[in-house]
Amino acid sequence: MPMSSLPAAILSHMTAINNVPPPPLHSIPNLKKSKHINYGQLNALCHIRGQHSRSMSNILSAHDTFMKQYPKVFLHQKPRLPKLFKQEEQRELNEGKEESQHQQPDDSNNIAVHVQRAHGGHILYRPKRATEKFEEFLAILKKLPIHRTPYEHKTVWKFLKTIPDLTFQLNDKHLKTLSKTVFSETWLKGSTVVANDGFYVILKGLARPQTNVYKNLIEGSDSPDSFIPQSFHSFIWSEEFKNSTLAEMYLPSYDSMLSKWSTFGTLEVIPQIESETQMFSVVTEDDCEILKIPAKGYAKIKEEKIKLENMQKLKLIRMCPYYEEWPTLSIYELIALLKWKKFPPGHVIVESGNIISFVGYINSGCCNIYRSIIGFVKLRSNKVKRSQKLVYMGKLKEKESFGEISVLLQVPFTCTIITKKEVEMAVIEDKDLFVA
Repeated sequence: MPMSSLPAAILSHMTAINNVPPPPLHSIPNLKKSKHINYGQLNALCHIRGQHSRSMSNILSAHDTFMKQYPKVFLHQKPRLPKLFKQEEQRELNEGKEESQHQQPDDSNNIAVHVQRAHGGHILYRPKRATEKFEEFLAILKKLPIHRTPYEHKTVWKFLKTIPDLTFQLNDKHLKTLSKTVFSETWLKGSTVVANDGFYVILKGLARPQTNVYKNLIEGSDSPDSFIPQSFHSFIWSEEFKNSTLAEMYLPSYDSMLSKWSTFGTLEVIPQIESETQMFSVVTEDDCEILKIPAKGYAKIKEEKIKLENMQKLKLIRMCPYYEEWPTLSIYELIALLKWKKFPPGHVIVESGNIISFVGYINSGCCNIYRSIIGFVKLRSNKVKRSQKLVYMGKLKEKESFGEISVLLQVPFTCTIITKKEVEMAVIEDKDLFVA
C-alpha cells in the first residue's frame, strides 16, 4: 500500500537522524572561585549540626551558630589608598619656567639670585605669583567682612602679619580678630584722608602726610620710648610731643612720602571734641587703595578681653574657701583691683616676721609653707650651737588665698611662703586696697 507524502517524509527524516553520529563529548567548564568568598567557612556553614533536627532547641542553636558564622564567609579586603603625586609642585615649577620664558628679568645685580645659584637651589623668582596673591588680597578686602569665606579671612590675617607696625604692638590673636573687620577704601588723587577713627595701611599709590608726629598705636605706655616709631611710616598728631626735644629727633621731613605698606592713624578711640581739634590726615598723590582698621573694632576686642578676664577672676575668687558666701557685688569691687602676676619656682613671696605687701589668689601652681624654728646643735667639742631652720608646715594649692590678715591688720607673717613651681596668681596690692 503506497504511503502518503507526509508519513514518507517523517520516516526518511528519522532514518537520517539515526545514521548521524553523536556529537563529541565536551568537558564541563571549571567554575572560577570568587575572590570574595571563604569556601572553607562556607563548607563549615553548610555542615552545621542541628539544621534538620526536629527539636526546636537544636534548630534555634543551629540558627544562632549560622548567623554568627555567616559574616566570616565573605572576605573583606583592606582598602588601598591612592598614591600621592606632587602635581602641585610640578605645576608651580612649570609655571615658573613659562614665566621665565615669557618674562626674564634682569637679575645680573640681584645678589639673592646669585646666592641661590651658588648653593645649587632653584631660582624662586616668581613676581607673577606674588602679584596674583596681592590682587586676590585686594579683591577680598572689597567684600564686606560678613560675606567673606574662612579661607578669605585667613588670607587677610596672613597679610596683616606682614605689617611691622601692627605685629610690633598686637599679638596674633588680636590680629586674627581684627582681620575679620578690616576693609579697603579707594581714594582719588588729591583727596584728604582723615585718620581720626582708625589705623590705615596704604596698599596702592602714594600719599603725603599733613601731620607728621608718630604716636603709639595703642595706649599702655607713658614712657618717651613708646613714641619712637617702628618705622618712620606712621604719623599722627600730638601737639605736646611735637614741641618736645624727642620730636626734633624723629620728625620726618615734609617731603617724605607714604608708599605701599606705609601706615598712619591710631587704634585708640578719640573723643569727639578732641578729634575736632586734632586731625590725623594725609593727602593722596595718586589714586590710592588704603586698608582701614576701625578703632571701634579694636575697642570691642579690648572690651571682650576685659570681660573674659573679669569672669576668670570672679571664678577664681568664688572658689577660694573664705569667699564662697560673699555677694557678687562685693567680689566685683575686688576684681577691679586685681592684677595678674607670675612667680618663678623657688621664689620667696614673704618671709616670717615681715608684713606682706599684697593679698594673693593662686590661679595655678602651689607654694610651700615653712615655719622658722630656732634649735640647738651639739658639736663634737661638747659645745652647743644655736641654729635656725625652716620646717615644712603645709602647702598652699590652687584656688586658695593668703595675706588678708597681714595686710588688713598690718601684722607680721608667722611663716615663710616659697613657690614650689611656677605660680600664677591674682594679687591686690596694699596701696590699692587702702585707697579703695
